[in-house]
Amino acid sequence: MATLVLDNGAYTAKIGYSLEKVSIIPNCQFRSKTSRLKTFTANQLDEIKDPSGLFYILPFQKGYLVNWDVQRKVWDHLFGKEMFKVEFADTSIVITEPYFNFSLIQESMNEILFEEYQFQSALRINAGSLSAHHYFHTKPTELCCLVVDSGFSFTHIAPYCRSKKMKDGIRRINVGGKLLTNHLKEIISYRQLHVMDETHVINQVKEDVYGCTKNTLMRDYVLPDFSSIKKGFCKPREEMVFNGKYKTGEQILRLANERFAVPEMLFHPSDIGIQEMGIPEAIVDSIQSLPEEMQPHFYQNIVLTGGNTLFPGFRERLEAELRSLAPAHLPVSVIQPENPVCYSWEGGKLLAHTPDYDEMVVTREDYEENGHCICEDKFDI
Repeated sequence: MATLVLDNGAYTAKIGYSLEKVSIIPNCQFRSKTSRLKTFTANQLDEIKDPSGLFYILPFQKGYLVNWDVQRKVWDHLFGKEMFKVEFADTSIVITEPYFNFSLIQESMNEILFEEYQFQSALRINAGSLSAHHYFHTKPTELCCLVVDSGFSFTHIAPYCRSKKMKDGIRRINVGGKLLTNHLKEIISYRQLHVMDETHVINQVKEDVYGCTKNTLMRDYVLPDFSSIKKGFCKPREEMVFNGKYKTGEQILRLANERFAVPEMLFHPSDIGIQEMGIPEAIVDSIQSLPEEMQPHFYQNIVLTGGNTLFPGFRERLEAELRSLAPAHLPVSVIQPENPVCYSWEGGKLLAHTPDYDEMVVTREDYEENGHCICEDKFDI
């Protein structure tokens, strides 16, 4: 029987069979200015000739799956003939959902997986639990780890001991990639160009030019015009013009202190009036809520996952700030995997091959016999 692993994120879905490679696909639908009537789903984004003023229709709001119509269309596309050609009656699915997900959303998810798609069996699990499984698999001698998952909607900090999550220590900060992009749109719109409708382009800018280290280098970003320049890029340092205008006629975005004001929000959300802890304080707060004899193990096994951890210098900055906050006699170690975005998907792939996997899932027969309660008992969300 095939096992499909789907890390169903609010921005991208990481999906693939447990014996194959992962595909990263936008988990949303789009409408473009030019073809108003047509809706593009997931990776059909590449078909849009002019992605300026792209309108996103997201299944997730504030980190929770609320728009099932959009999610269904994305899943239909992913499971269908164009992509993974899923044979539902002979497929088991591992699917992720956020910590402490609302029970109504969990029930809807059960219904859709078992009654609409009719998967043979399903395992609903937190993405952080898959990351922890991956970490313990690569370091079997460790007993504890602290997963820092900084994604699109928010940042979770979750302690795990022997693959069990310790619910008292879970912390959530309501700062994620979406907030960072929106804040960057506001800064640029206020200082240079009106870009409030250009989520897609500004998201690209954020991914291309940002860093968490305070080197006051100004960068010029060439904006795409979608005819000759299909994708924006950073101007090389030696080609930058500091006085006067560029002769080339390209549209330029000059980025100075915005380059660190934006990622800085992950460390100090209070900078823009969000009264919450930053990631370093939240990690310390989480660890201090746990039994004292376990605390040294958590400080030494902090794992970074999620797209925001890809900012250059993020790991070093976090380690430095934790060092100043943590007790002086405890060593601090922050580990950044090679691919933090797919780390939990890889964990799901490993989990699908463990001998205990069949004990963890709920089969369609179980569900038809017992309904939602069997899922509530088996899945610890």
